[in-house]
Formats: sequence, C-alpha cells, structure tokens
Amino acid sequence: MTYQVELAHQVEKLLDRMDRTTERPIRARMFQLWQDPFDPRLSSPLIERAGVRKSRAGDWRILFTVSRDVQTIYIATVGPGGQVCRRVR
Repeated sequence: MTYQVELAHQVEKLLDRMDRTTERPIRARMFQLWQDPFDPRLSSPLIERAGVRKSRAGDWRILFTVSRDVQTIYIATVGPGGQVCRRVR
C-alpha cells in the first residue's frame, strides 16, 4: 500500500536550498516512507508528541504524521538531528 506525501511549505523551501549531497538521502528516505511509513527500520514514534513519527536520513531527521484514512504522509519538519527533536518539545 502506498501513501501520498505532502510537504510543509517550509520543508519544500529548505529542500530547494540544499546542496544535492544533503538533499538526496532525505528525498530517498521520503520515497521509502511513501511505500511503508510504519516500517520499524525506517521510522519510529516520537515519544514527546503523540501521533508524530521520526525518520533518520544521515545526520538529518524527518518528522511526519500519517493519516491512514486518506493514506497521506504529512512531512512537517526536516532538520539536523538534535535540533529537530529539541524544537518539538
């Protein structure tokens, strides 16, 4: 089962400004999440916020929510590992 992926406007802008070596692993991880966002090898629940999941792409983290009703993944934030998780608290 595949999901539709929606990016927050800030995430789109950030990805557009990134260099290719940073952007590629993030987009590759998004593609993997598109296929199965609940795969434990790809993502895990964020303990601090119910309903939010996190995924790692190199040194970067992707925070997202999944709507099973409409089969949509909403990518809310992308950023360097420690900084992204701290902002959520």
